[in-house]
Amino acid sequence: MGSPLYLSISISLLNLLLLFFLVSSVRPLCHPDERSALLQFKESFVINNSASSSPDAHAKTESWKLERESGDCCSWDGVECDNGTGHVTGLNLGSSYLNGSIDSSSSLFHLVHLQRLNLADNVFKNSKVPSEVRNLSRLTSLNLSYSEFSGQIPSEILELSELQLLDLSGNSLKLRNTGLSSLLDKLTKLQGLYLTDVRISSSVPNILAKFSSLKALILSNCDLRGEFPTGIFELPALQFLSLQSNPKLTGYLRNIQSNHPLLELSLANTNFFGQLPESSGNFKSLELLDIYNCHFSGKLPCSLGNLTELSYLDLSLNNFSGPIPPSLGNLKQLMTLDFSDNNFSGEIPSFIANLTQLVYLSLATNNFDRGTLSWLGTQINLTCLDLSNTGLSGKIPSALKNLTQITTLYLWSNRLEGQIPPWIGNLTKLTEIKFQKNILSGPIPESIFKLENLELLHLHVNQLNGILKLDSFLELKNLTRLRLSRNNLSLLNTVGINATAPKIQVLGLAFCNLSEFPDFLRSQDELEVLQLAGNNIHGQIPKWFLRVGKETLWHLNLSFNFLTRFEELPVLLPWTSLELFDLKSSMFRGPLPHPPPSIVYYDFSNNSLSGEIPPILCNLSFLVALDLSDNNLTGILPRCLVNLSDSLEVLNLRNNHFAGAIPSTYTKSCGLRMMDLSQNQLKGRIPRSLAHCTKLEFLNLGNNLINDTFPSWLGTLPKLKVLILRANALHGVIVKPQAKSEFSKLQVIDLSDNSLRGKLPSEYLNIWVAMELANTNSLSPYMNANTSFQTRGYEWSNYYNYVVTLANKDRDLRYEKVPDSISATDLSSNQFQGEIPEVIGNLKLIRMLNLSNNNITGHIPSSLGEITNLESLDLSRNKLSGQIPQQLANINFLEVFKVSYNNLEGPIPRGAQFETFKNDSYEGNSRLCGYPLSKNCGNPEVLQPPPPLISKEDEEIESSFKFGWKIVLTGFGVGLIIGLSHGYNFTTRKHEWFITVVRKWQRYV
Repeated sequence: MGSPLYLSISISLLNLLLLFFLVSSVRPLCHPDERSALLQFKESFVINNSASSSPDAHAKTESWKLERESGDCCSWDGVECDNGTGHVTGLNLGSSYLNGSIDSSSSLFHLVHLQRLNLADNVFKNSKVPSEVRNLSRLTSLNLSYSEFSGQIPSEILELSELQLLDLSGNSLKLRNTGLSSLLDKLTKLQGLYLTDVRISSSVPNILAKFSSLKALILSNCDLRGEFPTGIFELPALQFLSLQSNPKLTGYLRNIQSNHPLLELSLANTNFFGQLPESSGNFKSLELLDIYNCHFSGKLPCSLGNLTELSYLDLSLNNFSGPIPPSLGNLKQLMTLDFSDNNFSGEIPSFIANLTQLVYLSLATNNFDRGTLSWLGTQINLTCLDLSNTGLSGKIPSALKNLTQITTLYLWSNRLEGQIPPWIGNLTKLTEIKFQKNILSGPIPESIFKLENLELLHLHVNQLNGILKLDSFLELKNLTRLRLSRNNLSLLNTVGINATAPKIQVLGLAFCNLSEFPDFLRSQDELEVLQLAGNNIHGQIPKWFLRVGKETLWHLNLSFNFLTRFEELPVLLPWTSLELFDLKSSMFRGPLPHPPPSIVYYDFSNNSLSGEIPPILCNLSFLVALDLSDNNLTGILPRCLVNLSDSLEVLNLRNNHFAGAIPSTYTKSCGLRMMDLSQNQLKGRIPRSLAHCTKLEFLNLGNNLINDTFPSWLGTLPKLKVLILRANALHGVIVKPQAKSEFSKLQVIDLSDNSLRGKLPSEYLNIWVAMELANTNSLSPYMNANTSFQTRGYEWSNYYNYVVTLANKDRDLRYEKVPDSISATDLSSNQFQGEIPEVIGNLKLIRMLNLSNNNITGHIPSSLGEITNLESLDLSRNKLSGQIPQQLANINFLEVFKVSYNNLEGPIPRGAQFETFKNDSYEGNSRLCGYPLSKNCGNPEVLQPPPPLISKEDEEIESSFKFGWKIVLTGFGVGLIIGLSHGYNFTTRKHEWFITVVRKWQRYV
C-alpha cells in the first residue's frame, strides 16, 4: 500500500520539476509596447549606405519585422533583452546606415529599461541630444559618437547617474553650459569618458583624479585650457589617456608609479613641457606613446628601453637633445618610430638594426653627426623611411635596395652626392621619392621610369645633368607631382598632345633650359602648381596656355624668362583658382594684366609695364602681396588702394612714375607690414592715418617730393623696424618724443637729403632701444614678411624679403636681403646744428652712422668708441673741432671712417683699423697730423705702418695667413659665381669690404 502511494507522489513531484524547468527555460517574448517603440524608431529613419563608415556596417533594422518567425523583438539584430523580464535592456545600432533625425518625441525614450545604447556611426544630421534622454535612467553605457549631433549637451544627461561609459566623440557638441565639473560631480561611476571634438573650453577639474575606476579618458580636440592635473596620471586603473590637439592645455609628466597599467598615452599637439622623467619606464604595459608637437626637452631617459610592449612611439616636433639612448634597441615590437624635428645629436643610432618590425621610421631634421647607416636593410617590413635633413653625406646607401616593401623614401636636404643608383628601379612599390636639396650629380637613371606606382618624384636643387626627354616622365601613368627645378638638366620638348599622359598636379621645371612651353601642358586640366621660372622661354605667352589648369591652377611662376606679353590678353586672367602669380624679371610690356578675384600674391616687378594701376585691383579682397616695383607705371595712385589694406600685407610700388598724393584713409583694420613707394614723384604729406597700420614693419617713402615735417606720430607703431624718408622735402625741427616707447623697434632710419634743422634729436637717440639691445626672438636672419598661406592641402611657404638702399662708402648700396641684426642711422645732408650728444654711444648695435654734410659743431664724442659693431662712420663736411678721440681705435670692425672737411686737429689715433684709412678720410683738416698724412706730429720722420711679422716664432703664423687667405679667396670666387647664377644682386658693399680686408692682410704676407 505505502509503496504505490510513494511512487505516485514521486512521479508527481518529478513532473512538477520538469514543468518548472521547461517553463523557466523558455525566454519570455519582448513586451508589445517595447516592440512597437522599436518599430516606430525604425520608421523614423531611412537606410543610406553612405551614412556609416565602418567596414562592418550593415542595416541591422532590416531584420525588424512583425512576421511570425521574427515577431519577437528580442531576436532582432542589435536588440538585447533581459532573460527574466523580457524587457529591452540593450540596443546596439552602431554603424547601421541610419539617416534621419532624433528629437524628444522619439519612441526610443519609451524603452525605459535600457541599460546600453549605441547609436554611433550614423547620420542624425542637425539633431540635438534630446533632453528626454533622462528617461533612460538605467543606462550604464551611452555611445552617440560620430553621428553628427550638434548643439549643447543637455543638462538632463547629468541625471544618468548609473553611467559607466559615455562616448559623445566626433560630434559638433558643446559642454560649455553643463560644464565638465558638473558632469563629473554627477556621473561618479564613470569608467570610460570619450569626448573627442566636444567643445569643453575649460580646464580639467582636479576631481577627475579621484575617479579610481576610470579606465579610459579621451579628451582630444576639446579646447581644454590651463594645467592638466598630474594626479590623473596616478589613477590605478587608467589604461587609455588621450589629450591630443589641445594647444592651450599645459602640463608635465611627474614621477610614475611602478608597473602602471597604462596602454596608450597621447599628448600630441598640446603645450606639455619639461623632461620625460626617468620613471617613464614604469609604463611597462604601454603600447602607444604619442607626444608629437609638444614642448618637451632635455635628454631621453634610458628607462624608455623598458617599454618593451611599445609598437608606436612618436616624439617628433619637440626640443629633445643629446644622443638617443642605446637602450631603445630593446623596443623590438616597434612598428612606428618618429624622432623627427628635434635636436638629437651624436651618430644615428645603430641599434635600429634590432627593430626589425618597423613599418614607419623618421629621424628627419635633427643634428646628427656624420655616422654610418650600417643598420639599414634589416627592416624588411619598412614602407616609409624619412632621413631628411639628418646630415647624411656620401652616396645613397646601397642597403636601401633590401627594403623591397618601401613605398615612401625621403632623403632630402642632406649632403648626398654621386649618382642616383640604377637599382632604385628595383624598388617597385615606391610611390614617393624625395631626393631634393642634395649634391646629387650625373643623369637620372633610366630605371626610375620603370616605377609604375610612382606618384611623386622630387629631385630639384641638385647637380643632376644630362639631356632628358619630357615624354620619359609621361610614361609614369600614376605620376601627379614632378619637380626637377634648379639642376643642370636640359629638357627636350618632344611630345605633343598626349591623351594618355598622366594628370600632373604639381610640376616644377624651373631653370631646366626650356626654350618653349612644353606641348604636353595642353592636355593638363588638373594642374595645380606650375613652376617654369628661370628658363629661356622667349616671346609671347601662347593663347592655348590660358586653358592649362583653368579651374585648378593656383600657383603659376613664369619669372626670369624673356616673355613680353600674352598672345591674346584677356579682360581677366582665366585661372579661376589662381592665388599666386609670379612673373617678375621677364621683360613684360604693356598694361598690367587683370588678376582673378582669388589672387593672393601678385608679382610683376622688374618688367616694362606701362599705363596706370587699374581700379579693378581694389576689389581683390584676398590679396596679401602686390609687387609692381621697377616698371614704367604712371598716373595717380587710386584712392581705393586703401580698401586692400585689410588683407594686404606687402605693397611695393617702388621705382615707377607715380605722381600725386599718397592715398590717405587707412583704417584701424589695416594689416600692412611693408610699404615701399620710393623712387616716384609722389607729393603732399605723409598720411596721418598710417598710424592705424599697427603691424607696419617697413616704410620706405624715399626719393619722392613729399613736403612735410618729421612724422613723429609714426613712433606709436609698435613693430616699425625700418623708416626711410630720404631725398624728399622734409623740413622743420624734430620735436621731442611724447613717450619713451616711441620707435621702440626701429633699427634703420634714413632721413638724409632733406631740409631738417635744429639740434640732433638726442631724445630719440636715447630711446631707440632696438639699436641698443639685440633681438633674440627673431625667427629669420633677414627682415621679411611671412606671406605663407595654406590652400588645397598644400602649405605654401613664402617670405617676402625687404629691400633697402643705404648710403655707405660714398655710394648707394642696395641690400636685397636686409639682415635682421642690422642697425643704421643716416641723418646726412640736412641742416642739423649743435653738438653730437654723448648718448649716441648707447646705440651699441649701429653698424652705419652717417651725420655728414650738416652744420654740426663741437667735439667728436669719445662715447662713439663704445659702438663696437660700427662698420661705417661718416662725420665729414661739418664744423667739428678738437681731436679725434683715441677711443675710436677700439672699434675693430670699422671699415669706413670719414671726418674730412672739418676743423679737427692733433694726432690721428693709431690702431688696427686706423692703419687702413687713406688720406681722403682726413682731407680738409689742416691741423691734423700723423699717419697716413705726410704731416708729422713733432716727429722728424713720417709715421709708417707697423712692419710685418717676420720673427722666427711668428713664421708659422705668417704661413697660416697666406694659406688661409688662399682658401678665402677661392671661396669668395665660388660664392660670386653661385650668387650670379641664381640671379641674386651682388652688392658693392661686400665687395669693397672684402678688398679692404684683403689689402690689409696683403701688407703682412
